[in-house]
Amino acid sequence: MKAVLLKESNKVVVEELSVPQLDKGDILVEMKACGLCGTDIEKMHGQYTAARPVLGHEAAGIITAVGEDVDIFKVGDRVFPHHHTPCYNCHFCKHGSETMCSSFRTSNLDPCGFAEYFRVPAFNIQQGGVLKLPGSVGFEAASLIEPVSCCIRGLNRCGVSRGDSVLVVGAGPMGLMHLQLLKQLGAQVLISEINPVRIAYAEKMGAHQVYDAAKADVPSTVRKDTDGRGVDVALVAAGSSKTIVQALKSVRKGGTVCLFGVPVVGSVLDYDFSNIFNSEISIVSSYGSTERETKEALRMIEEHRIDTASLITRRFRLEEFEKAVETAMKGDSLKIVISP
Repeated sequence: MKAVLLKESNKVVVEELSVPQLDKGDILVEMKACGLCGTDIEKMHGQYTAARPVLGHEAAGIITAVGEDVDIFKVGDRVFPHHHTPCYNCHFCKHGSETMCSSFRTSNLDPCGFAEYFRVPAFNIQQGGVLKLPGSVGFEAASLIEPVSCCIRGLNRCGVSRGDSVLVVGAGPMGLMHLQLLKQLGAQVLISEINPVRIAYAEKMGAHQVYDAAKADVPSTVRKDTDGRGVDVALVAAGSSKTIVQALKSVRKGGTVCLFGVPVVGSVLDYDFSNIFNSEISIVSSYGSTERETKEALRMIEEHRIDTASLITRRFRLEEFEKAVETAMKGDSLKIVISP
């Protein structure tokens, strides 16, 4: 079978491997669709160190084999498997920090999501990490369950309420997923972006205001558009330190900044931190999602509350993986989906 592997020196290869063998309690899934995430690209460039470098975690497919003692799934089931699953029993899990759980960080698909077939470990299954897909949800749409679930968790950590003003910094796929979710929450959504293509997408998807950060002083303009206050919440859906500073300068006194995009390793901020204290700004970060959020994401996709068709703009085969990455890095597309 074909699989995309990250080798030494961050070299990516499409390699022929044997189909994974199942242990007790495992399942084997034939991948039908797997989204290309920004973190995949960051792993390729050595800019992401929060997890071991396995590529492909937004997968959906069909079960082709089940291990001994698997009784809740059968061959032919259409599924979404969550790559990371917490233990729900450690100190972190018991304090609501499930994505900090060591089991969450080490569990994964074998060999990866970008493979014709992958093994889902018994642990992930036992912890509720595999969801059956309803017939109305296609595989491409199901590949968005994981990223949408991450956005749901991020907004929960922000505590966004109806009527809040929210600045989303970055109108890539994740920023635009936040836009769709925030509109349903009844928030006033402002978008900051430098890419003209993505600015157009944000306008088309109904953002209340879209700022071209390459031309405008975003913090000043945001304050002007919020009666001088600044936004209630500023969510950073990009990875550069400049976008974090932009968020800090755009949020109101007593507001919240959410770090959602993955900062490049070694990032530092050129910002006077006394302003954070004096303005009582809360800073939260959001890493990953749990089964609570994946179930909610699937429900929203099934109910067409997430417009998956507008988010998926390019498709590639496994053997075209390098071309898919090159396309993603150009920034003129949104979500890219890989299929066998």
